[in-house]
This record gives sequence, structure tokens and C-alpha cells, in this order.
Amino acid sequence: MGVFKDKGVVYKSVPDVDLGPHSDEFYRRANVKAPRMAGLLVKVFAWFLESRIFGAILLYILKKNNLIHKLVSFADLEESPVFVPLHPYEDLKEQEVNHIESDLSPPYQVQKAMECLQSESKMQNPNFDFYRWTIMDYSKAYTSGKITPRQVADQFVSAVRESSEPAFQMSFFIDYNVEDILRQATESTLRYERGEPLSALDGVPIAIKDEIDCLPYPTTGGTKWLHKARPCTDDACCVKRLRLCGAVLVGKTNMHELGAGTSGINPHYGATRNPYDPNKIAGGSSSGSAAVVSAGLCPVALGVDGGGSVRMPAALCGVVGLKPTFGRVPHSGVLPLNWTVGMVGILAGTVEDAFIVYAAVSGQSPSHQPTTVSWFNDCTDDIKACCSHALDQLHKHYGWETVAVTIPEIEVMRLAHYLTIGSECSTAIACHLEKLNMEELGWDARVALSVYGAFNSREYLNAQKVRNRQMQFHKIIFEKADVIVTPTTGVTAYSIYDDALKTGELDYINGAALVRYQIAGNFLGLPAVTVPVGYDKLGLPIGLQFIGRPWSEATLIHIAFAMQALCISDYKKPKVFYDLLKTDSS
Repeated sequence: MGVFKDKGVVYKSVPDVDLGPHSDEFYRRANVKAPRMAGLLVKVFAWFLESRIFGAILLYILKKNNLIHKLVSFADLEESPVFVPLHPYEDLKEQEVNHIESDLSPPYQVQKAMECLQSESKMQNPNFDFYRWTIMDYSKAYTSGKITPRQVADQFVSAVRESSEPAFQMSFFIDYNVEDILRQATESTLRYERGEPLSALDGVPIAIKDEIDCLPYPTTGGTKWLHKARPCTDDACCVKRLRLCGAVLVGKTNMHELGAGTSGINPHYGATRNPYDPNKIAGGSSSGSAAVVSAGLCPVALGVDGGGSVRMPAALCGVVGLKPTFGRVPHSGVLPLNWTVGMVGILAGTVEDAFIVYAAVSGQSPSHQPTTVSWFNDCTDDIKACCSHALDQLHKHYGWETVAVTIPEIEVMRLAHYLTIGSECSTAIACHLEKLNMEELGWDARVALSVYGAFNSREYLNAQKVRNRQMQFHKIIFEKADVIVTPTTGVTAYSIYDDALKTGELDYINGAALVRYQIAGNFLGLPAVTVPVGYDKLGLPIGLQFIGRPWSEATLIHIAFAMQALCISDYKKPKVFYDLLKTDSS
């Protein structure tokens, strides 16, 4: 295709780019040129892409029409590539933050987190229209003898079975082992009877995304084959930390196949449905983890965030999603699908619970609104109004100010991230694909892998140069502001259609809207958290996202807690919800 080479953009050097509010840099909206496809259309498209004759031509046209060639492939960038977004660790001396040593045991770190929360004591005796049980509620109920972990486990199993019945078909889990769940819960019950719980997490049900190793389960990555090629032989590091705290690990949650999509529709294990409206998507790729928390089955679940895969479904399902700084949580035992952009994240009903589990899983530390108005507003009217109102409330109650800045080349960063995550996924499973019967792959995943495999070394190197530029841009911005504030997604949860259930779907317009505000967190390794702040006209959740400078999780959690305090009294109960602490007498 060299004779058809497109002319690439020549980028100014970073010091020459104006990041001020009156910059001449413009916000380029996603140039997505692709219709929604599902059913037979997806199959035909996949066949063409996999064809030796038509595939190369079609892939060239796709990359050209979606501006990958112009903005990334043939771009002229003077910055050197940055292959891993690992930021030098620094003590940020954050305000109102208690610093603890980073090499403490997970139970002790949980204890210190609980002490911080108890000193706040702002969540005692809540009197809200709707309230999700928290880790603290579980711990108090177990300690008082009101209910036992074994009783909760029994109710959990019954609820999951009910949610899988034809009337619901929520598809929360890929796998859960009743015998193993009840064994863990019985052991936890005995510890409470002896007065020796391991931590506040002892007996608390926590679900694990099926991208993270957790015995006795295989790790499928949402596929029907990957666990055969890569057996799970040990717990991931983050899972080991939760076990040390006594958490009851209740199974592997559903996810978009290979994490290669944003809807959470999996043709092998079912479409994860949104508890606020089961006809809507839960979002992906950590779809099951977000949905089980939203539905009350677990106060917390683990996910993996490679391109908004924790924050996006959290926002659509009305829960909290925390993605730490790259390197903050050990990555061992996580499928190596996107090793420079994917990070273990936490989905929780409240900021407090996200904080507690963050304290448990984070490892040793390694040796107001900075955004253009047009980017912030590139979302539905309901989301724009809701998020703007939330910012107004922060200013009204806390006096926090917003600072206008320009974040240039946002669409370039999205494409560079897509090229990077695609190349890494394709490389990670290449040795397995050679032996794989393609019929074991879902059709939408086949399309994604065909596109991923078309990226070349020059494009990958240029994408890493874009990463370097954006890391420099954001470093300058964080000299002016504590956090970047955005809507978490550009749209709320959209409908699940029957034609997508067996083939998956290709919906790049909605997909681009879902990932619009996610990319910096992954591509640049920045911490980020989403907090539910309201609902659209259909009653579907809306999230507000805070993106922080590297290693500023404490500040993010502090701000998220403040935001939650202003919104929690208006939280609504999902249509599908289970009360696991309910007893016969209550």
C-alpha cells in the first residue's frame, strides 16, 4: 500500500503547544465511520477481513477513513517513544492524608483504612431512600452475630441462581463454585465465632473479573479456549492479598471477550445486563464486576481497566470505579492482554469500600476542571447537565474552583491508545491463535483481532511518541490543577438487541462515546475514579470522573468521597437488586 501513502500530521514540539484556555488547539471529535453491525453482517465482515485478498484492502480503508494514518501512522513527531507509562514515584505531600508504610500486610493496611474512615464517621445511620450495604455493614453484622458469613453465602448462591433464570438472564458470572464459596464462608464464620476475624473484609463477598487468576477457577478472558492454552495455576497477587484479609471470593465475573469491546455482550457466556434496566448494556469490559456490585450481590468486585474497562461499566451501572496509577497494584496473575495500559481496578458501591479494598490490594510503591469546554460537553445533554450540576455543587459546598485549560490532540491519543492496546493484545495471544480453531472465537472478537493484527512497527512506535507528548502535556496541566474532571462516558447504557446475543456486535459510534474520557488513565498510567452523580431521563446512571496526577490516589479518594456525600441521598435502587444482609426478622 506504499503507493497510496497518506500524508501525516506534523506535530509541534510539546513546549510550543499552548495549553491555556484561549489556545488555538481545537478539539477533534472522534471520526468514526462505521455502521452498527450484528448477526449475519458481523459474520460477513469478519470473513472479508480474514480474507487474504480483501482483508488488506479493507483494513487500509478502515485505517485511512478513521484517521489512523493521518494522525498516527504517518505522523511526524520529534518526541522519543515511551513504551511504559511508569512515573517516577514521589511523595506528593497531599493535604489531609495519613501516610502509612507501603510494605505492611494487607490486613494491617485494611485496619489503617478503617481507622481513617471511623475517624470521619460520616456514614453512620444513613437515612436515604436507597442504600447499598457496605463492607463496614457486613463487618458489624458478622461481629454482632446478627448474621453469619455462611448465611450470607447461602443467600448469595440463591440470588445468583435466580439472576440466571430465564426471567432475568443477567449473565453476571462466567463461573462460580458453590462448594468453594460455602467452604470459605464457613471458615470465616468459625473465625468470627472465635472472635478472630482476619480483617474488616473477613467474610465479605468479593467477585473477580475473569481476566484475573483466582483458584479454583480457570481464567478464560471471556473466551472458550484461552484457559486451555494458559492454565491457571495460582492466585494473582491482588487475589492473594484479599485472601489474607479473609474475603470470600465468590467467582469469576463475565466480561467482553478478550476485553475487545465496550458493551459487555459476550456470545459465549451471555450479555451482562444492567441492573437498572436489564434491557440495557452493563458496559465493558468489566461488565459482570460492575453489575454484581450494582445488584447488591457484592459490595466490591475486581476488574481490569485497559481502556476505561472499570470506570465505564461502573458509570453505566451506577457504582464507583477506581483505576489506580500504573504500577500501584501488582499485575502478576493478570492475563497479559494489554500490559502497558491495563491495570487492576476496583468496583464498589461506595467510595469508602473502594478505599478499603484499594488498601488491601495495593503493593509496595515503586523506587477543579482542567479541560476544554467542548471536550467536556461532547456527551448527551442529560450527562452534560448532570455533571455540570455536580461541579457546581462541589464549588457551592467546598469552594473548589475550576481552572480552564486546553488538552490538545485528544483524538490522536485515543487512536494511539487503540493502536497500542490492539498491538499488545494481538502479540500476547499470537502463539495461541496459530493452533486455534477460529470458530471458537466470537465474531466481534474475530473482527477486532483482524484489525489489531494489521498494525505495524512504525505505527506502534509513533503511538508511543504520542504517549510521550501526552505525558508531558498532562504534567504541565497538573502544575495548575489537582484533578481533571470529565463525565465518565459520553452516553448512558444503550439497549441490548437480540441480533447481537450470539454474534456480539460492532457499534463503534457508541463505543467511541463510551471510551471518550477514559484514555488518559490507561495510556498515561494516571489514577482515576468515577462516582455516580445522577441519572438520565430513563433513570440510567451517570458518572463523573476525576483523573489525578501519578500516585495521587489519596487526593482522588478524598475528592470522590466529597462528591459522593453530596449525591448519595439521591441514589436510586436498581430494578434488579439483592439484599444479602436481610434476615428473617428484618
